[in-house]
Amino acid sequence: MMSTAKKLHTTVLIIPTGIGAAMGGYAGDALPIARTIASVSDRLITHPNVLNGAQLYWPMDNAYYVEGYGLDQFAAGRWRLRPVHQNPIGLVIDQGIENELKSRHLQAADAARATLGLDVRSHIITDRPLGITLKTTESGASWGTLANPGSLLRAVERLITEAKVRAIAVVARFPDDEGSDVLEAYRKGQGVDPLAGVEAVISHLVVRNFKLPCAHAPALSPLPLDPHVSPRSAAEEIGYTFLSCVLAGLSRAPQFLTEAGDSSGHLSGHLLGHPSGHGTGSTTGDISAAEVDTVIVPATAFGGSAVMSLAQSAAQVIAVGENKTAMTVKAEDLGIQAIAVDTYLEAVGAIAAYKAGVALGALRPQILPLSQLPNSPLGNVR
Repeated sequence: MMSTAKKLHTTVLIIPTGIGAAMGGYAGDALPIARTIASVSDRLITHPNVLNGAQLYWPMDNAYYVEGYGLDQFAAGRWRLRPVHQNPIGLVIDQGIENELKSRHLQAADAARATLGLDVRSHIITDRPLGITLKTTESGASWGTLANPGSLLRAVERLITEAKVRAIAVVARFPDDEGSDVLEAYRKGQGVDPLAGVEAVISHLVVRNFKLPCAHAPALSPLPLDPHVSPRSAAEEIGYTFLSCVLAGLSRAPQFLTEAGDSSGHLSGHLLGHPSGHGTGSTTGDISAAEVDTVIVPATAFGGSAVMSLAQSAAQVIAVGENKTAMTVKAEDLGIQAIAVDTYLEAVGAIAAYKAGVALGALRPQILPLSQLPNSPLGNVR
């Protein structure tokens, strides 16, 4: 007798970076959300902003660490995700980082090798300083620029071709902004992360050009002790580097695949930039956007590419009201039908109900009578 395999429930959790999200806008403070949602999902797909906690991270076998540009391509159906056992990682270090701070980051990489057993294979210093600048939009979201993006791309290319790495960690020297109002608000858990926007620019540039997992850790001078830092920002206060969580995330980040139709109309996949797929240690089946069941987004942050793509096919789109952001784009503004909840706890309940095959209305005290469609005019009967 043939058995039918149970469909895996797949959730995509999106908390856009650099928009001051009340939850997930700080130093790894969305990790409790991710851990909880992962417990009611067979697969959780999310991005570094959600899982990175500076020195802190949490291993989840069913969570997939997908950079934002790669997530957009996945959501649009252009790329697929291939889970891996372990990625060999290459480390790019900005030439603009001072020697002592550079040594701190190399020590963090060595610690990840010795303590976590990660395959951090080689590092390279960029041939020119990357030249990071920080900027803020009128809405309050953060972004920024690189003076020498070509230097970053040349360094990545060498790591891929010479060290045969399959994931890229980047450490760039960011401007010290000690004493600024934006930084002080962030440390108090009240403002926008001033670094997050340009971090996304860096990782997007690498993923777009090389189609490999990438994440970034900023290099900054340690800040003076402030005993009143918010718990949501505190993870960034406990060390010299934020690199640890990036290396841990990249070690299991899925590889990106593309699909092409063959002459018979069947889909065939190959690893982007690596047709054979050797060296990635695929562990389970590839994941496509069509397999996504649930998408969870802050209620005012529906303008992103991945959200708009996945909202066309996912069975559940959940808007979380209490996760306030600097954005004002709601599901209804875009014609997206979303389940409105106040909290992530309610979002977890909505996933559980969907998996159980229970209509959400049945979990409320008042149930309206069954509606009736109007009778069709006799002349339209065929």
